[in-house]
Amino acid sequence: MHIHILGIAGTFMGSLALIAKQLGHTVTGQDQGVYPPMSTQLDQQNINYTHGYDVTSMPEADIFIIGNALSRGNECVEEILTKQYTYTSGAQWLSENVLRNKWVLAISGTHGKTTTASMLAHILEVSGYNPSFLIGGVVEDFGVSSRLTDSNFFVIEADEYDTAFFDKRSKFVHYYPKTLVINNLEFDHADIFDSLKDIQKQFHHLLRTVPSDGLILYPKNTTNVDEVLAMGTYSMIRALPVSSLHTTDTGSQFNVRGVTVNWHLLGEHNMQNGLSAIYAAHHVGVPFDMACEALNIFKGIKRRLEVKYQTDNITLYDDFAHHPTAIKTTLQGLRAKVGDEKIIAILELRSNTMKSGIHQQTLVDALGEADQLLILKPENQDWDITTLFDDNTLFTSVDEIVSQLVKIKTGHFVVMSNGGFDDIFNKLINQLNSGDSK
Repeated sequence: MHIHILGIAGTFMGSLALIAKQLGHTVTGQDQGVYPPMSTQLDQQNINYTHGYDVTSMPEADIFIIGNALSRGNECVEEILTKQYTYTSGAQWLSENVLRNKWVLAISGTHGKTTTASMLAHILEVSGYNPSFLIGGVVEDFGVSSRLTDSNFFVIEADEYDTAFFDKRSKFVHYYPKTLVINNLEFDHADIFDSLKDIQKQFHHLLRTVPSDGLILYPKNTTNVDEVLAMGTYSMIRALPVSSLHTTDTGSQFNVRGVTVNWHLLGEHNMQNGLSAIYAAHHVGVPFDMACEALNIFKGIKRRLEVKYQTDNITLYDDFAHHPTAIKTTLQGLRAKVGDEKIIAILELRSNTMKSGIHQQTLVDALGEADQLLILKPENQDWDITTLFDDNTLFTSVDEIVSQLVKIKTGHFVVMSNGGFDDIFNKLINQLNSGDSK
């Protein structure tokens, strides 16, 4: 079968493309704004795609999978509807063709989904469970963001974003998990949700799909999550334990059931992610000591405080953080590691939620651990960012930011964005390697 994916370079759709190819289908796609790591992964897997949504580039296919970034008015979408081609959403196609009769372990929440799902897949792999998985990021331990095996276990990042222009339910209602993790719950995705209550309603719908012999794992004393649980649960629920985190010379450590996790990751948020993964793995039968030992050798995922460049004086990181809570925990974790060394935060306010200004006050607090800020002034924003940050902090182009960064001779440069940030890494590394930066 020939499957053509519109929006193929998105983290979910790109991962779906790999699984469809593993099933033996011919897979092609289209997208715009294609950038690593998904573009690299598609190229490595020899999956052909074209740039842009020119209808003349759209081949004849047996079925079209339409990503949720596409809407009415898109040239390809209009062609599919007019010609009455067969189409579906990525989440529905996955549910009907892959997840049926699998033990699905779903990781949901506003933050930490990709990291926690990666940890869980890694634990199951080390423990001999050979899991299938679909994760919104390239897992260093596997080198890909998705794979399909003959295992009964499937780990998936369960996103609350809507499914498609023709299906406004959250994607995760299609997954029917037996093990469900709710990491946390905050307001996000202001482009499709009007309030936190709207998001909580979708999570309530998710809880209604967990079978009575399933398990819901959640953090203690989290009001927004507790309110969802209060709407009704129909399966087993378990609050995750509280543990203490200690910074070490090589990372951090914490204890679970008398066993120590000693890893290179930083921050309370990663400890919480680790606890979620350990207890989710335990639900399918992995002993606690085996799960902890697996996390000790967990490498991580791309774009989660990933070191992109390093000299004796400068370390350059790539981090996906784009919501104030994620930004804050990332910088707090790094501060605990580097002490008084200088931290320079480079931020792109790219998401619709951040552009809306809903989190503008919490953003200032989130950046508190940074010694210096360089922020790309967003286009089409709904609020005046100059009321919070001065001209020394705001820049109108990435080239201006790079020119400022190369003047800084020492420190930890943390680039935070959920997009390509106008190729900032290649531009900056080239400048750092040139004589101009000496």
